[in-house]
Amino acid sequence: MVAEPAAVGVDLGSDYTRIWASGRSLLQAPTISDSLINPSRLIQRGRITDPASLESMLARLLRRHHRPVPAGAIIVACRPVLATAEEEAATRQVLVDVFNPSIVLLIDTVRAAAIGAGAAPGPLLVADIGAHLTEVAVLAGGTLTATRRADLGLRDLIGPSGSDLIVDTIGGFVDDLRHDPQSRDQAADAIGNGLLLVGGGAAQPALTARTAAALEMAVWPSATPRLAAVRGAGLAALAALRRRAATAA
Repeated sequence: MVAEPAAVGVDLGSDYTRIWASGRSLLQAPTISDSLINPSRLIQRGRITDPASLESMLARLLRRHHRPVPAGAIIVACRPVLATAEEEAATRQVLVDVFNPSIVLLIDTVRAAAIGAGAAPGPLLVADIGAHLTEVAVLAGGTLTATRRADLGLRDLIGPSGSDLIVDTIGGFVDDLRHDPQSRDQAADAIGNGLLLVGGGAAQPALTARTAAALEMAVWPSATPRLAAVRGAGLAALAALRRRAATAA
């Protein structure tokens, strides 16, 4: 029997790992080792710190599916903006070892989140506030034209005013994009359309309100912001699967 083709989207987050697979329920679990004595985080600041334990965690997570994901699937995995070649290679190797896919494609998390959030076409400013990273990007025609990234996230915040650190970081990035000769024209168009907020930070109304006040611009959180990136990666994988089927027909 020939296995059905499958499209898979993966979001390897510092806090949670999420997997979207065509025809199957969405899976998610904390990105931690299975040690009962000293559980550790397997991804820090967007970087895989323990590949073997991450592979083990992913294998356990996939066993929750009643219909296993077949070998040869198309995988689209999220990556932080400005990820290094070594970090990308480590991500690819983990996914190859776990899924045995036909191909692994990488997509910037901010772009995947925009897709998953159903953002309208046209210039777009996106901020992704995660557990360990804050990323800001300008998208034009679905392509990233300018990006900024800070190793700062929700888990770094202490006290009621802690979110001001993230708000100030986003504000600094947006101001930088406004004045950078290489990005200011496209950034101006995107900024005029407001800011799309995704990631765990977008689920905090107070953080959204503070960001809007500080930037003096419209800011709107995506629906189910924690899931936007993995859904966008899944949709990208499904589109790639359909393109391959059309080419083969």
